[in-house]
Amino acid sequence: MALTASNHGDIDESQVPGTVHLVDLEHTMVTRHAKDQKDIVLVPTPSADPDDPLNWTPRRKYLALTCALLYTWFNGMALSVVYSVLVPLSTALSVTEADLNAGTGYMFLLLGWGLLFWQPFALQYGKRLTYLLSLLALMAVTVWGPYARGNGQWIANRVLTGFFAAPIEALPETSIADLFFAHERATYMGWYAFTLAGSNFFAPIICGFINDGVGYGWVFYFQAIFCAATWVFLFFFMEETNYDRRTVGIVAESNDGVVESGPDAEKGKEAPADRSDAVERTPSPEGRPTVSSKTFWQKMSIIDKPRPFMMHYRAWQSLKLLSWPVVFYSGFSYGTYLIYFNILNATSSIILGGPPYNFRPSLVGLSYVSCMIGVAAASAFTGVFSDRFIIRIARKNNGISEPEHRLWLFAVSTLVIPSSLILWGVGAAHEVHWFGLIFAMGTTAFANTMGVTLSVSYLIDTYRDISGDALTTCILIRNTMSFAIGYGITPWLNNLGYQNCFISVAFVGLAICCVFLVMIKWGKTFREMKRLDYWQEVKKRIDLGLVH
Repeated sequence: MALTASNHGDIDESQVPGTVHLVDLEHTMVTRHAKDQKDIVLVPTPSADPDDPLNWTPRRKYLALTCALLYTWFNGMALSVVYSVLVPLSTALSVTEADLNAGTGYMFLLLGWGLLFWQPFALQYGKRLTYLLSLLALMAVTVWGPYARGNGQWIANRVLTGFFAAPIEALPETSIADLFFAHERATYMGWYAFTLAGSNFFAPIICGFINDGVGYGWVFYFQAIFCAATWVFLFFFMEETNYDRRTVGIVAESNDGVVESGPDAEKGKEAPADRSDAVERTPSPEGRPTVSSKTFWQKMSIIDKPRPFMMHYRAWQSLKLLSWPVVFYSGFSYGTYLIYFNILNATSSIILGGPPYNFRPSLVGLSYVSCMIGVAAASAFTGVFSDRFIIRIARKNNGISEPEHRLWLFAVSTLVIPSSLILWGVGAAHEVHWFGLIFAMGTTAFANTMGVTLSVSYLIDTYRDISGDALTTCILIRNTMSFAIGYGITPWLNNLGYQNCFISVAFVGLAICCVFLVMIKWGKTFREMKRLDYWQEVKKRIDLGLVH
Protein backbone atom coordinates (compact mmCIF):
# COMPACT_ATOMS: atom_id res chain seq x y z
CA MET A 1 0.00 0.00 0.00
CA ALA A 2 1.40 3.38 -0.96
CA LEU A 3 1.87 6.26 1.37
CA THR A 4 0.75 9.59 -0.06
CA ALA A 5 1.74 12.98 1.28
CA SER A 6 0.72 15.81 -1.02
CA ASN A 7 1.65 18.70 1.27
CA HIS A 8 3.82 18.98 4.35
CA GLY A 9 2.02 17.49 7.34
CA ASP A 10 -0.57 15.76 5.11
CA ILE A 11 0.29 12.20 6.09
CA ASP A 12 -1.73 9.01 6.16
CA GLU A 13 -1.10 7.85 9.71
CA SER A 14 -2.75 4.48 9.05
CA GLN A 15 0.33 3.31 7.14
CA VAL A 16 2.79 1.10 9.02
CA PRO A 17 6.26 2.70 8.79
CA GLY A 18 8.53 0.80 6.44
CA THR A 19 5.79 -0.99 4.48
CA VAL A 20 5.98 0.38 0.92
CA HIS A 21 4.53 -0.39 -2.49
CA LEU A 22 7.90 -0.99 -4.13
CA VAL A 23 6.83 -2.80 -7.33
CA ASP A 24 4.01 -1.45 -9.51
CA LEU A 25 2.92 -4.81 -10.96
CA GLU A 26 -0.06 -3.42 -12.86
CA HIS A 27 1.61 -0.15 -13.95
CA THR A 28 -1.24 1.85 -12.42
CA MET A 29 0.54 4.08 -9.90
CA VAL A 30 0.79 7.72 -10.97
CA THR A 31 4.13 8.46 -9.38
CA ARG A 32 7.82 8.39 -10.19
CA HIS A 33 9.34 5.10 -11.39
CA ALA A 34 12.91 3.98 -12.00
CA LYS A 35 14.25 4.60 -15.50
CA ASP A 36 15.82 1.18 -16.03
CA GLN A 37 13.06 -0.83 -14.28
CA LYS A 38 9.70 0.65 -15.23
CA ASP A 39 7.75 -1.20 -12.54
CA ILE A 40 10.00 -0.13 -9.62
CA VAL A 41 8.52 2.78 -7.67
CA LEU A 42 10.94 5.45 -6.44
CA VAL A 43 10.75 5.58 -2.64
CA PRO A 44 10.79 8.31 -1.45
CA THR A 45 9.34 10.32 -4.32
CA PRO A 46 11.85 13.07 -5.20
CA SER A 47 10.82 16.70 -5.55
CA ALA A 48 10.94 18.64 -8.82
CA ASP A 49 14.00 20.59 -7.63
CA PRO A 50 17.21 19.70 -9.56
CA ASP A 51 19.21 20.43 -6.38
CA ASP A 52 17.34 17.71 -4.51
CA PRO A 53 20.07 15.05 -4.02
CA LEU A 54 17.60 12.38 -5.17
CA ASN A 55 17.42 14.23 -8.52
CA TRP A 56 21.16 14.68 -9.00
CA THR A 57 22.77 13.23 -12.11
CA PRO A 58 24.51 9.88 -11.62
CA ARG A 59 27.91 11.58 -11.93
CA ARG A 60 27.04 14.09 -9.21
CA LYS A 61 25.69 11.35 -6.95
CA TYR A 62 28.72 9.12 -7.41
CA LEU A 63 31.10 11.99 -6.67
CA ALA A 64 29.27 12.65 -3.38
CA LEU A 65 29.31 8.92 -2.63
CA THR A 66 33.04 8.71 -3.41
CA CYS A 67 33.75 11.53 -0.96
CA ALA A 68 31.77 9.80 1.79
CA LEU A 69 33.51 6.48 1.12
CA LEU A 70 36.99 8.07 1.07
CA TYR A 71 36.21 9.68 4.42
CA THR A 72 35.09 6.30 5.77
CA TRP A 73 38.14 4.43 4.45
CA PHE A 74 40.85 6.72 5.78
CA ASN A 75 39.03 7.55 9.01
CA GLY A 76 38.61 3.80 9.57
CA MET A 77 42.30 3.18 8.89
CA ALA A 78 43.30 5.81 11.46
CA LEU A 79 41.16 3.99 14.03
CA SER A 80 42.81 0.63 13.35
CA VAL A 81 46.53 1.33 13.53
CA VAL A 82 47.23 -0.74 16.65
CA TYR A 83 45.81 -4.17 15.84
CA SER A 84 48.81 -5.78 14.14
CA VAL A 85 51.42 -3.96 16.27
CA LEU A 86 49.91 -4.58 19.69
CA VAL A 87 53.00 -6.29 21.10
CA PRO A 88 55.69 -3.79 19.92
CA LEU A 89 53.42 -0.85 20.74
CA SER A 90 52.99 -2.12 24.29
CA THR A 91 56.79 -2.06 24.77
CA ALA A 92 57.34 1.32 23.09
CA LEU A 93 54.59 3.19 24.97
CA SER A 94 55.00 1.40 28.31
CA VAL A 95 51.37 0.36 28.24
CA THR A 96 50.24 -3.22 28.88
CA GLU A 97 48.37 -5.12 26.18
CA ALA A 98 45.32 -5.16 28.45
CA ASP A 99 45.42 -1.35 28.73
CA LEU A 100 45.92 -0.98 24.97
CA ASN A 101 42.75 -3.02 24.44
CA ALA A 102 40.98 -1.07 27.19
CA GLY A 103 41.90 2.14 25.34
CA THR A 104 40.31 0.70 22.21
CA GLY A 105 37.21 0.05 24.28
CA TYR A 106 37.06 3.70 25.40
CA MET A 107 37.56 4.76 21.77
CA PHE A 108 34.54 2.71 20.68
CA LEU A 109 32.50 4.15 23.55
CA LEU A 110 33.20 7.69 22.33
CA LEU A 111 32.65 6.68 18.71
CA GLY A 112 29.07 6.03 19.78
CA TRP A 113 28.32 8.67 22.38
CA GLY A 114 30.16 11.35 20.41
CA LEU A 115 27.36 11.11 17.86
CA LEU A 116 25.02 12.85 20.30
CA PHE A 117 27.01 15.95 19.35
CA TRP A 118 28.16 15.27 15.78
CA GLN A 119 24.97 13.94 14.19
CA PRO A 120 22.76 16.84 15.34
CA PHE A 121 25.60 19.20 14.38
CA ALA A 122 25.73 17.74 10.85
CA LEU A 123 21.96 17.97 10.37
CA GLN A 124 21.96 21.52 11.80
CA TYR A 125 25.00 23.11 10.12
CA GLY A 126 25.80 20.70 7.28
CA LYS A 127 27.31 17.31 6.63
CA ARG A 128 30.12 18.81 4.52
CA LEU A 129 31.34 20.95 7.44
CA THR A 130 31.16 17.96 9.78
CA TYR A 131 33.21 15.72 7.49
CA LEU A 132 35.91 18.40 7.20
CA LEU A 133 36.11 19.22 10.92
CA SER A 134 36.21 15.55 11.84
CA LEU A 135 39.12 14.78 9.50
CA LEU A 136 41.09 17.84 10.57
CA ALA A 137 40.83 17.00 14.27
CA LEU A 138 41.48 13.29 13.67
CA MET A 139 44.67 14.14 11.81
CA ALA A 140 45.98 16.12 14.80
CA VAL A 141 45.08 13.45 17.36
CA THR A 142 46.67 10.71 15.23
CA VAL A 143 49.97 12.61 15.13
CA TRP A 144 49.89 12.66 18.93
CA GLY A 145 49.51 8.84 19.06
CA PRO A 146 53.19 7.76 19.19
CA TYR A 147 53.86 10.29 21.98
CA ALA A 148 51.01 9.05 24.20
CA ARG A 149 53.26 7.18 26.64
CA GLY A 150 51.77 5.71 29.79
CA ASN A 151 48.27 4.53 30.47
CA GLY A 152 46.79 7.98 31.17
CA GLN A 153 47.95 9.60 27.95
CA TRP A 154 47.01 6.53 25.91
CA ILE A 155 43.44 6.50 27.26
CA ALA A 156 43.13 10.26 26.64
CA ASN A 157 44.37 9.81 23.07
CA ARG A 158 41.87 7.02 22.40
CA VAL A 159 38.99 9.01 23.93
CA LEU A 160 39.70 12.04 21.72
CA THR A 161 40.24 9.82 18.69
CA GLY A 162 36.84 8.22 19.27
CA PHE A 163 35.08 11.57 19.70
CA PHE A 164 36.52 13.26 16.60
CA ALA A 165 36.13 10.15 14.43
CA ALA A 166 32.54 9.51 15.57
CA PRO A 167 30.82 10.80 12.37
CA ILE A 168 32.15 7.71 10.55
CA GLU A 169 29.55 5.64 12.38
CA ALA A 170 26.37 7.31 11.09
CA LEU A 171 27.05 10.23 8.74
CA PRO A 172 27.98 8.23 5.60
CA GLU A 173 24.83 6.09 5.99
CA THR A 174 22.77 9.28 6.26
CA SER A 175 24.46 10.68 3.14
CA ILE A 176 23.61 7.48 1.25
CA ALA A 177 19.96 7.77 2.37
CA ASP A 178 20.00 11.36 1.03
CA LEU A 179 21.21 10.23 -2.40
CA PHE A 180 19.58 6.90 -3.23
CA PHE A 181 16.15 5.24 -3.32
CA ALA A 182 14.84 2.26 -1.37
CA HIS A 183 15.32 -0.26 -4.20
CA GLU A 184 19.03 0.57 -4.60
CA ARG A 185 20.07 1.80 -1.16
CA ALA A 186 21.44 -1.48 0.18
CA THR A 187 23.84 -1.74 -2.77
CA TYR A 188 25.55 1.47 -1.65
CA MET A 189 25.25 0.48 2.00
CA GLY A 190 27.25 -2.56 0.92
CA TRP A 191 29.91 -0.24 -0.51
CA TYR A 192 29.93 1.67 2.79
CA ALA A 193 30.22 -1.57 4.75
CA PHE A 194 33.18 -2.56 2.57
CA THR A 195 35.00 0.71 3.25
CA LEU A 196 34.12 0.67 6.97
CA ALA A 197 35.09 -2.93 7.68
CA GLY A 198 37.66 -3.12 4.88
CA SER A 199 39.60 -0.13 6.20
CA ASN A 200 39.69 -1.70 9.67
CA PHE A 201 41.19 -4.85 8.17
CA PHE A 202 43.44 -3.14 5.60
CA ALA A 203 45.19 -0.90 8.14
CA PRO A 204 46.81 -3.82 9.99
CA ILE A 205 48.11 -5.18 6.67
CA ILE A 206 50.22 -2.11 5.96
CA CYS A 207 50.87 -1.09 9.58
CA GLY A 208 52.77 -4.31 10.28
CA PHE A 209 55.16 -3.61 7.40
CA ILE A 210 55.47 0.07 8.35
CA ASN A 211 56.39 -0.93 11.90
CA ASP A 212 59.01 -3.43 10.68
CA GLY A 213 60.45 -0.96 8.17
CA VAL A 214 60.50 2.50 9.77
CA GLY A 215 59.20 2.04 13.33
CA TYR A 216 55.94 2.31 15.23
CA GLY A 217 55.79 6.12 15.01
CA TRP A 218 55.21 6.08 11.27
CA VAL A 219 52.27 3.73 11.80
CA PHE A 220 50.50 6.86 13.07
CA TYR A 221 52.17 9.45 10.82
CA PHE A 222 51.14 7.73 7.59
CA GLN A 223 47.51 7.66 8.70
CA ALA A 224 47.67 11.38 9.49
CA ILE A 225 49.07 12.06 6.00
CA PHE A 226 46.24 10.02 4.43
CA CYS A 227 43.67 12.01 6.44
CA ALA A 228 45.21 15.29 5.27
CA ALA A 229 45.07 14.24 1.60
CA THR A 230 41.45 13.14 2.00
CA TRP A 231 40.59 16.48 3.61
CA VAL A 232 41.90 18.33 0.56
CA PHE A 233 39.88 16.14 -1.80
CA LEU A 234 36.68 16.61 0.22
CA PHE A 235 37.23 20.37 0.46
CA PHE A 236 37.19 20.73 -3.33
CA PHE A 237 34.71 18.03 -4.35
CA MET A 238 32.22 17.18 -1.57
CA GLU A 239 28.78 18.79 -1.88
CA GLU A 240 26.25 19.26 0.89
CA THR A 241 23.46 16.62 0.79
CA ASN A 242 21.19 18.13 3.45
CA TYR A 243 17.89 18.97 1.74
CA ASP A 244 14.71 20.13 3.45
CA ARG A 245 12.06 17.74 2.14
CA ARG A 246 8.39 18.77 2.19
CA THR A 247 6.93 15.35 1.42
CA VAL A 248 7.57 11.82 2.59
CA GLY A 249 6.86 8.39 1.16
CA ILE A 250 5.22 7.95 -2.25
CA VAL A 251 3.64 11.04 -3.77
CA ALA A 252 1.05 10.93 -6.57
CA GLU A 253 1.92 13.43 -9.29
CA SER A 254 1.49 14.39 -12.93
CA ASN A 255 4.13 14.61 -15.66
CA ASP A 256 5.04 18.18 -14.74
CA GLY A 257 5.84 17.14 -11.19
CA VAL A 258 2.75 18.73 -9.59
CA VAL A 259 1.15 16.60 -6.91
CA GLU A 260 -2.25 15.36 -8.03
CA SER A 261 -5.12 15.41 -5.58
CA GLY A 262 -8.13 15.59 -7.87
CA PRO A 263 -9.98 13.19 -10.17
CA ASP A 264 -6.90 12.62 -12.34
CA ALA A 265 -4.99 11.22 -9.40
CA GLU A 266 -7.81 8.80 -8.58
CA LYS A 267 -8.08 7.82 -12.23
CA GLY A 268 -4.40 6.95 -12.22
CA LYS A 269 -5.02 4.30 -9.58
CA GLU A 270 -7.19 2.33 -11.99
CA ALA A 271 -5.72 -0.14 -14.48
CA PRO A 272 -5.28 1.74 -17.80
CA ALA A 273 -6.09 0.24 -21.12
CA ASP A 274 -2.58 0.89 -22.37
CA ARG A 275 0.08 0.01 -19.80
CA SER A 276 2.84 1.69 -21.77
CA ASP A 277 0.93 4.96 -21.37
CA ALA A 278 0.90 4.45 -17.61
CA VAL A 279 4.67 4.08 -17.58
CA GLU A 280 5.06 7.16 -19.76
CA ARG A 281 3.11 9.17 -17.20
CA THR A 282 5.57 8.24 -14.46
CA PRO A 283 8.92 9.65 -15.51
CA SER A 284 12.19 8.95 -13.73
CA PRO A 285 14.46 11.60 -12.20
CA GLU A 286 16.59 11.46 -15.35
CA GLY A 287 13.61 12.86 -17.24
CA ARG A 288 13.46 15.96 -15.07
CA PRO A 289 15.59 19.13 -15.30
CA THR A 290 18.97 18.29 -13.77
CA VAL A 291 20.80 21.60 -14.24
CA SER A 292 21.63 22.99 -10.83
CA SER A 293 20.91 26.64 -10.12
CA LYS A 294 23.95 26.78 -7.82
CA THR A 295 27.40 27.96 -8.82
CA PHE A 296 30.48 25.86 -8.01
CA TRP A 297 31.33 27.98 -4.96
CA GLN A 298 27.75 27.84 -3.71
CA LYS A 299 27.94 24.04 -3.91
CA MET A 300 31.24 24.14 -2.00
CA SER A 301 29.92 26.41 0.76
CA ILE A 302 31.27 25.31 4.13
CA ILE A 303 28.14 26.07 6.16
CA ASP A 304 24.66 24.88 5.16
CA LYS A 305 21.65 27.19 5.02
CA PRO A 306 20.29 28.45 8.38
CA ARG A 307 17.69 26.33 10.18
CA PRO A 308 15.89 26.57 13.53
CA PHE A 309 18.35 25.48 16.24
CA MET A 310 17.37 21.91 17.08
CA MET A 311 20.61 20.20 18.13
CA HIS A 312 19.40 19.67 21.69
CA TYR A 313 16.08 18.30 20.44
CA ARG A 314 17.76 15.83 18.09
CA ALA A 315 20.15 14.61 20.80
CA TRP A 316 17.26 14.05 23.21
CA GLN A 317 15.21 12.37 20.49
CA SER A 318 18.07 9.93 19.86
CA LEU A 319 17.91 8.90 23.52
CA LYS A 320 14.10 8.56 23.41
CA LEU A 321 14.39 6.21 20.43
CA LEU A 322 16.09 3.66 22.70
CA SER A 323 12.58 2.49 23.60
CA TRP A 324 11.57 1.81 19.97
CA PRO A 325 11.88 -1.94 19.34
CA VAL A 326 13.14 -1.78 15.73
CA VAL A 327 15.76 0.85 16.59
CA PHE A 328 16.92 -1.11 19.63
CA TYR A 329 17.12 -4.35 17.67
CA SER A 330 19.13 -2.71 14.89
CA GLY A 331 21.66 -1.39 17.40
CA PHE A 332 21.76 -4.68 19.29
CA SER A 333 22.27 -6.66 16.07
CA TYR A 334 24.95 -4.26 14.83
CA GLY A 335 26.69 -4.37 18.22
CA THR A 336 26.62 -8.15 18.36
CA TYR A 337 28.42 -8.49 15.04
CA LEU A 338 30.90 -5.75 15.96
CA ILE A 339 31.82 -7.65 19.12
CA TYR A 340 33.10 -10.55 17.01
CA PHE A 341 35.24 -8.09 15.06
CA ASN A 342 36.65 -6.67 18.31
CA ILE A 343 37.41 -10.13 19.69
CA LEU A 344 39.26 -11.00 16.50
CA ASN A 345 41.32 -7.80 16.53
CA ALA A 346 42.09 -8.03 20.23
CA THR A 347 43.43 -11.57 19.93
CA SER A 348 45.00 -11.75 16.45
CA SER A 349 48.36 -10.24 17.44
CA ILE A 350 48.47 -12.31 20.65
CA ILE A 351 47.61 -15.65 19.00
CA LEU A 352 49.50 -15.28 15.73
CA GLY A 353 52.44 -13.45 17.31
CA GLY A 354 52.92 -16.08 20.03
CA PRO A 355 54.07 -19.70 19.87
CA PRO A 356 53.81 -21.91 17.88
CA TYR A 357 53.12 -19.43 15.05
CA ASN A 358 55.51 -16.60 16.03
CA PHE A 359 54.36 -14.28 13.24
CA ARG A 360 56.24 -10.99 12.92
CA PRO A 361 53.98 -7.88 13.04
CA SER A 362 54.17 -7.66 9.24
CA LEU A 363 52.88 -11.23 8.89
CA VAL A 364 50.15 -10.63 11.47
CA GLY A 365 49.10 -7.69 9.30
CA LEU A 366 49.30 -9.75 6.14
CA SER A 367 46.89 -12.28 7.63
CA TYR A 368 44.18 -9.59 7.37
CA VAL A 369 44.10 -10.13 3.59
CA SER A 370 41.76 -13.00 4.46
CA CYS A 371 39.49 -10.52 6.22
CA MET A 372 39.49 -8.25 3.17
CA ILE A 373 38.29 -11.13 1.01
CA GLY A 374 35.51 -11.87 3.51
CA VAL A 375 34.48 -8.20 3.60
CA ALA A 376 34.30 -7.97 -0.21
CA ALA A 377 32.16 -11.11 -0.45
CA ALA A 378 29.77 -9.94 2.28
CA SER A 379 29.45 -6.45 0.78
CA ALA A 380 28.32 -7.94 -2.53
CA PHE A 381 25.99 -10.41 -0.82
CA THR A 382 24.24 -7.90 1.45
CA GLY A 383 24.42 -5.09 -1.10
CA VAL A 384 23.65 -5.96 -4.72
CA PHE A 385 22.14 -9.38 -3.95
CA SER A 386 20.12 -7.96 -1.05
CA ASP A 387 18.45 -5.33 -3.25
CA ARG A 388 17.60 -7.92 -5.90
CA PHE A 389 16.31 -10.24 -3.18
CA ILE A 390 13.83 -7.74 -1.70
CA ILE A 391 12.57 -6.77 -5.17
CA ARG A 392 11.95 -10.44 -5.96
CA ILE A 393 10.14 -10.98 -2.65
CA ALA A 394 8.06 -7.83 -3.25
CA ARG A 395 6.96 -9.13 -6.67
CA LYS A 396 5.68 -12.27 -4.97
CA ASN A 397 3.97 -10.14 -2.28
CA ASN A 398 1.72 -8.13 -4.63
CA GLY A 399 4.38 -5.44 -4.99
CA ILE A 400 4.57 -4.74 -1.25
CA SER A 401 7.98 -4.65 0.43
CA GLU A 402 8.43 -5.14 4.17
CA PRO A 403 11.71 -4.26 5.96
CA GLU A 404 11.76 -7.74 7.52
CA HIS A 405 12.19 -9.34 4.08
CA ARG A 406 15.85 -8.34 4.16
CA LEU A 407 16.45 -10.03 7.51
CA TRP A 408 16.22 -13.53 6.00
CA LEU A 409 19.82 -13.06 4.83
CA PHE A 410 20.92 -13.18 8.48
CA ALA A 411 20.41 -16.96 8.28
CA VAL A 412 23.81 -17.20 6.59
CA SER A 413 25.74 -15.26 9.24
CA THR A 414 23.95 -17.13 12.04
CA LEU A 415 25.62 -20.32 10.83
CA VAL A 416 28.96 -18.72 9.96
CA ILE A 417 29.65 -16.94 13.28
CA PRO A 418 29.75 -19.88 15.73
CA SER A 419 31.70 -22.13 13.36
CA SER A 420 34.26 -19.39 12.68
CA LEU A 421 34.78 -18.58 16.35
CA ILE A 422 35.22 -22.24 17.29
CA LEU A 423 37.76 -22.70 14.49
CA TRP A 424 39.65 -19.59 15.65
CA GLY A 425 39.70 -20.21 19.41
CA VAL A 426 39.69 -24.01 19.67
CA GLY A 427 42.04 -24.21 16.69
CA ALA A 428 44.52 -21.89 18.42
CA ALA A 429 44.26 -23.91 21.63
CA HIS A 430 45.13 -27.11 19.74
CA GLU A 431 47.76 -25.38 17.56
CA VAL A 432 46.13 -26.18 14.23
CA HIS A 433 47.89 -25.19 11.01
CA TRP A 434 47.99 -21.42 10.58
CA PHE A 435 45.77 -21.63 7.47
CA GLY A 436 42.85 -22.75 9.64
CA LEU A 437 43.13 -19.58 11.70
CA ILE A 438 43.47 -17.40 8.61
CA PHE A 439 40.35 -19.00 7.13
CA ALA A 440 38.46 -18.32 10.38
CA MET A 441 39.49 -14.67 10.21
CA GLY A 442 38.01 -14.37 6.71
CA THR A 443 34.68 -15.98 7.59
CA THR A 444 34.38 -13.91 10.79
CA ALA A 445 34.95 -10.75 8.74
CA PHE A 446 32.29 -11.95 6.27
CA ALA A 447 29.70 -12.29 9.04
CA ASN A 448 30.74 -9.00 10.66
CA THR A 449 30.21 -7.09 7.41
CA MET A 450 26.81 -8.73 6.94
CA GLY A 451 25.84 -7.37 10.36
CA VAL A 452 26.85 -3.84 9.33
CA THR A 453 24.83 -3.71 6.11
CA LEU A 454 21.69 -5.61 7.11
CA SER A 455 21.26 -3.93 10.51
CA VAL A 456 21.60 -0.40 9.11
CA SER A 457 19.50 -1.15 6.02
CA TYR A 458 16.69 -2.57 8.17
CA LEU A 459 16.65 0.58 10.30
CA ILE A 460 16.65 3.01 7.36
CA ASP A 461 14.05 0.95 5.45
CA THR A 462 11.76 1.25 8.49
CA TYR A 463 12.31 4.84 9.65
CA ARG A 464 13.91 6.63 6.73
CA ASP A 465 12.47 10.07 7.59
CA ILE A 466 14.06 10.13 11.05
CA SER A 467 17.02 7.92 10.17
CA GLY A 468 19.59 10.59 11.02
CA ASP A 469 18.64 10.47 14.70
CA ALA A 470 17.72 6.77 14.72
CA LEU A 471 21.20 5.88 13.45
CA THR A 472 22.69 7.76 16.40
CA THR A 473 20.62 5.59 18.74
CA CYS A 474 21.69 2.46 16.87
CA ILE A 475 25.38 3.36 17.21
CA LEU A 476 24.99 4.26 20.90
CA ILE A 477 23.80 0.73 21.58
CA ARG A 478 26.37 -0.85 19.29
CA ASN A 479 29.38 0.96 20.68
CA THR A 480 28.38 0.61 24.32
CA MET A 481 28.36 -3.13 23.73
CA SER A 482 31.71 -2.84 21.96
CA PHE A 483 33.19 -0.90 24.89
CA ALA A 484 32.26 -3.65 27.30
CA ILE A 485 33.90 -6.39 25.25
CA GLY A 486 37.01 -4.31 24.47
CA TYR A 487 37.52 -3.70 28.17
CA GLY A 488 37.04 -7.32 29.17
CA ILE A 489 38.36 -9.53 26.37
CA THR A 490 41.94 -9.87 27.64
CA PRO A 491 41.07 -11.02 31.22
CA TRP A 492 38.30 -13.23 29.77
CA LEU A 493 40.83 -14.91 27.53
CA ASN A 494 43.45 -15.23 30.28
CA ASN A 495 41.03 -16.72 32.82
CA LEU A 496 39.27 -19.23 30.54
CA GLY A 497 41.93 -20.02 27.96
CA TYR A 498 41.46 -20.07 24.20
CA GLN A 499 39.27 -23.16 24.00
CA ASN A 500 36.72 -22.46 26.74
CA CYS A 501 36.61 -18.74 25.96
CA PHE A 502 35.75 -19.18 22.30
CA ILE A 503 33.36 -22.09 22.81
CA SER A 504 31.34 -19.89 25.18
CA VAL A 505 31.54 -16.96 22.75
CA ALA A 506 30.39 -19.17 19.86
CA PHE A 507 27.28 -20.51 21.55
CA VAL A 508 26.30 -17.18 23.07
CA GLY A 509 26.75 -15.74 19.58
CA LEU A 510 24.56 -18.42 18.04
CA ALA A 511 21.74 -17.69 20.48
CA ILE A 512 21.97 -13.93 19.95
CA CYS A 513 22.16 -14.16 16.16
CA CYS A 514 18.92 -16.17 16.12
CA VAL A 515 17.02 -13.10 17.40
CA PHE A 516 16.48 -12.13 13.75
CA LEU A 517 13.79 -14.84 13.65
CA VAL A 518 11.87 -12.96 16.36
CA MET A 519 11.96 -9.80 14.24
CA ILE A 520 10.81 -11.64 11.12
CA LYS A 521 7.85 -13.01 13.09
CA TRP A 522 6.87 -9.90 15.09
CA GLY A 523 8.78 -7.04 13.44
CA LYS A 524 5.68 -5.59 11.78
CA THR A 525 3.82 -5.75 15.09
CA PHE A 526 6.63 -3.76 16.70
CA ARG A 527 6.48 -1.22 13.88
CA GLU A 528 2.71 -0.93 14.34
CA MET A 529 3.25 -0.20 18.05
CA LYS A 530 5.19 2.97 17.21
CA ARG A 531 3.18 3.93 14.12
CA LEU A 532 1.42 7.01 15.55
CA ASP A 533 4.53 8.18 17.40
CA TYR A 534 6.52 7.95 14.17
CA TRP A 535 4.09 9.90 12.00
CA GLN A 536 3.61 12.57 14.66
CA GLU A 537 7.37 12.99 14.79
CA VAL A 538 7.60 13.16 10.98
CA LYS A 539 4.83 15.80 10.81
CA LYS A 540 6.61 17.90 13.42
CA ARG A 541 9.86 17.68 11.46
CA ILE A 542 8.20 18.62 8.17
CA ASP A 543 6.70 21.73 9.82
CA LEU A 544 10.15 22.68 11.12
CA GLY A 545 11.94 21.86 7.84
CA LEU A 546 13.94 19.02 9.43
CA VAL A 547 13.12 16.12 7.08
CA HIS A 548 16.05 15.43 4.74
